Amino acid sequence: MSSKNKKDVKGDGEVYSVRDGIERVLNDSPERKFRESVELAFNLRNVDMEKPANRIDEEILLPHGTGKDRKIAVFAGGEVALKAEEAGADALSAEAIAKLAENKKKAKAFANKYDFIIAEVSMMPEIGKKLGIVLGPRGKMPTPLAPGVDVAPIIERMKKTIRVRSRDKTTFHALIGTRDMSTDELADNAETVIKRIVSKLENGAQNIRSVYVTTTMGTAARVM
Repeated sequence: MSSKNKKDVKGDGEVYSVRDGIERVLNDSPERKFRESVELAFNLRNVDMEKPANRIDEEILLPHGTGKDRKIAVFAGGEVALKAEEAGADALSAEAIAKLAENKKKAKAFANKYDFIIAEVSMMPEIGKKLGIVLGPRGKMPTPLAPGVDVAPIIERMKKTIRVRSRDKTTFHALIGTRDMSTDELADNAETVIKRIVSKLENGAQNIRSVYVTTTMGTAARVM
């Protein structure tokens, strides 16, 4: 579920522990013919989201990963490109930057396709100049890769990472996994995300009106 223009998620009114809430949602939500995501829905209060400084924009490493395949692109050449592909990422050459910039529709499709993008430092100025207008607003500007740094561990870390963005909304969602993961794994992931979000709010937990756990098409349970 996208966090854009999301309304508050409503549960039954009871507040559960994180683990019990996840267990309830998994037990009460009917099985679907696709692998459902499990998410947290945050509802903030007393936060002026018109101020960019108050908006949430965090990359969070989940202890047990997302349960989903993450699409990662790497702008690189030579040995770095080979290592990126070996690690499961898609490698793009410097020439691809100009080609994407020529077609805004393709540039947007590229930005929407990938969860994370990495680029060799030498390519960053060109990417910023030609693709920044598309990647920036979507939170997809590349992570710079310094010379001599092994790209493989970065890719592996990104496979287990989510990005949580509130934009200017007081309600936003965060992926914590899929319903075929264990309750304990989902609970660990959820607590990691909640802790990070709380730490980024000016008044901590006082700025949270509620947090719900929900599946893509299932029930919701309040956990905070």
